[in-house]
This record gives sequence, C-alpha cells and structure tokens, in this order.
Amino acid sequence: MAAAAPTPRSDLEAIFDAQYAPIARAIARVIRDPGRAEELAVEAFLKWRPGHTTGWLYRTGVRLALDELRRQARGERYRGFLGWLRTPPPTPEQQQSSGEEQERVRTVLGSLNRRDAELLLLRNEGLAYSEIAAALEMNPASVGTLLSRAQQTFRKEYVRRYGKP
Repeated sequence: MAAAAPTPRSDLEAIFDAQYAPIARAIARVIRDPGRAEELAVEAFLKWRPGHTTGWLYRTGVRLALDELRRQARGERYRGFLGWLRTPPPTPEQQQSSGEEQERVRTVLGSLNRRDAELLLLRNEGLAYSEIAAALEMNPASVGTLLSRAQQTFRKEYVRRYGKP
C-alpha cells in the first residue's frame, strides 16, 4: 500500500514546529515585546498557504513587526499629543532589553521604506542572499546591491536624526 500524500494541515504543522520559534524571535528583536511577537508569529502562520516557503513566513513576520513598530510610533505621537494618557510601566524584560541605541535603530527602521527595512532585518537574522531573494521575491543577483543601498539609507537617516553614530 502506498504512503498517503502529506496533507496541507500536516505541512503547516511541520513548518510551524520547525519555524515558529525563530520567526517569533526575529519579530521580538524588532518590537521588543516577546508576548506580542508570539502573537504576530501566529498571525504570519495563519496567513500561510500551501506552496509558500519559509522565506515567505520570515518576510510576513518582518512585515508584521514593521507594521507593529509603525502602530507603536503612531500611538506614542497620540499619547504625547493627548498628554493625559498614561503609558503602563515597562516590564522587567522591556527594562532589560531597552537601550537608547536600540530605540534609535528601531525608530530609523520604522522610517525606512518597507523593502529596505525588510532587507536589513532579514540579513540581520542571518539569511543568505538567496534566502532573502526568495523571501522578498526578487532577483538573487540584486540582493547585494539593494542591501548595500538599504544600509547607506539607514546610515544617512540615522545621522540625520541623531548625528554621528
């Protein structure tokens, strides 16, 4: 008797088991909130369809993290504007992981265009150029040039906002 072909459900389960933790960690590095990162990682998996690659999951996770950064930035603007809203005290994890430099990097990443931020974050996660190309659906030969441009854009924006690094 022939073995049954894997079902989409078993494919998702296998990919979830193998990729959930790394994707949640990647998101947590961006947004500094491990609990929210887990929620966003689950959201990325809920969007997964048969045929999508693990690179697609990373790209989706990074996009969700960037969207969360932008949501947080909008919330901070409104809190500052409205003054009467109080922010909750930071958790011990947030206190430990927060630092002025990390906050600056997050702010600059949130201000970059989506592709540049995705390139930088995926490369920072250790993905190879070929994996980045697959995740962002681009020509592998272009990744190096685009990554270099994204790094230059990041540096210029950082210096513009905060002066010399």
